[in-house]
Amino acid sequence: MRATFAAVLLTCSTTITLAEVEFSQKNNHWFEEAEFELQKRLAEQPITKPAKNIILMIADGNGIATNYATRIFQGQQKDMLGEENVLPQERFPYGALVKTYNVNAQTPDSAGTATAFHSGVKTKAGVLGVDETLNVGDCSAVETARVTSIAEALSAAGKSVGIITTTSLTDATPAAAYAHVASRRFEDDTKVPEGCKVPDIAVQLLDQIKAGTINVAMGGGQRYMLPDTVKTIEGTPGNRRDGRNLIKEAKDFGATYAWDEASFQALDVKAGKPALGVFAASHMQYEYDRTNQPSLAEMVKWTINALKDNEKGFYLTVEGGRIDHANHAGNLYRALTDGIAFAEAVAMAEEMTSDQDTLIIVTADHAHTLSFNGYCGRGSPINGLCMGIDNNGTKHTDELNLMLDGKPYSVAGYLNGPGSILTEENSWTGTRPVISQEEATGPDYKQQSLLPIASETHSGEDVALYARGPWAHLFTGTIEQNYIFNVMTYAASRKE
Repeated sequence: MRATFAAVLLTCSTTITLAEVEFSQKNNHWFEEAEFELQKRLAEQPITKPAKNIILMIADGNGIATNYATRIFQGQQKDMLGEENVLPQERFPYGALVKTYNVNAQTPDSAGTATAFHSGVKTKAGVLGVDETLNVGDCSAVETARVTSIAEALSAAGKSVGIITTTSLTDATPAAAYAHVASRRFEDDTKVPEGCKVPDIAVQLLDQIKAGTINVAMGGGQRYMLPDTVKTIEGTPGNRRDGRNLIKEAKDFGATYAWDEASFQALDVKAGKPALGVFAASHMQYEYDRTNQPSLAEMVKWTINALKDNEKGFYLTVEGGRIDHANHAGNLYRALTDGIAFAEAVAMAEEMTSDQDTLIIVTADHAHTLSFNGYCGRGSPINGLCMGIDNNGTKHTDELNLMLDGKPYSVAGYLNGPGSILTEENSWTGTRPVISQEEATGPDYKQQSLLPIASETHSGEDVALYARGPWAHLFTGTIEQNYIFNVMTYAASRKE
């Protein structure tokens, strides 16, 4: 009879090595899968070649909790229980936890966080492309506080540059790659204070395209680029009062332009001209609602094809920005469907590049207050109600778990947000709403939250980072967010 590990320890009179122990669980699938993973990691060797290409992919607001929920949600859409699913970025060999605070904010703002990884310095909440010496709104100090972005540096080194987002191209995260302003709110001339000599963010985008720093820019934000006498694709007037039509100016100096799905598909990927795609008046649509707009993965595919022929390589930053917006709205369903769209974009970038010459970094700028209730059985719909644990199986029971008030509760919820149970009608002395599974899993449902606020807030917790390719092994442990910039510049500057 085979001895168990415990029996060996108890009965052996002589010392043996651990390698000689015969584990009784060695044929268990969990044991076998872990052993396979161990062998794969033992075979992994750091790649120390130069990073010809660098792709920085930011899932805005995709904290560890949102990432976890997206993993399960995608798995459940594949008829899995969900937890066993693996997102594309989670297969990358290296990773770290990232501190996201701004120098003046425990819970960060996207402008400060995006400046950190684009420029290598932590700075104040609400400013872009400047260091912490600048006070928010002080235009006079922008030039002295200005910092060089990774996009500007790699463009100067001869690489092509692409910026892709599902938000407005003038929004904080993409704008940190090219803009230097005293406030992220200076998206067009109407927001810039009188007397400020620093151009608004939309003008800085145009200037960077004209200068050849940016070769491809795709996202939303027509209203910040059009005068108030011109209509956006949605029929609303532009914002600008200076009379400038920045889209026309871009086309006048030779940029190709797309404004919807058809014009995007018609873009000549080998035209050798700057490409500007602006597909919405403000932010692009949520993935669940998307019509007549290219997907994030489609934009990634087109842009890599457009940039890849540069013998010196390219830098591409990609933002799945509406994950953040859905979290703010307390609408987990759209956060997760946009999370899946982002994962598909990661898979596209991985498929189209080689880990031998392309460093791909996948991370988030900050987290949200999303959290998970217990104790739910496996397979409970991650955006639905918590089902009981089956002690005799591996799937949830058919019974809903209940709180002390005798009512069911959602698997996931927010610490604060528009779905608060503390309203004037629903105070501690009132009653918590009763919701059905159908209601909870609907695309428009706002998750229950605790504290009432119109827009759910960011969280200060760490976010995850996943990496593959040259020098990706430098991402380990817990890092400051600005360290990401240093790894990118180091990887790009190495010689064969």
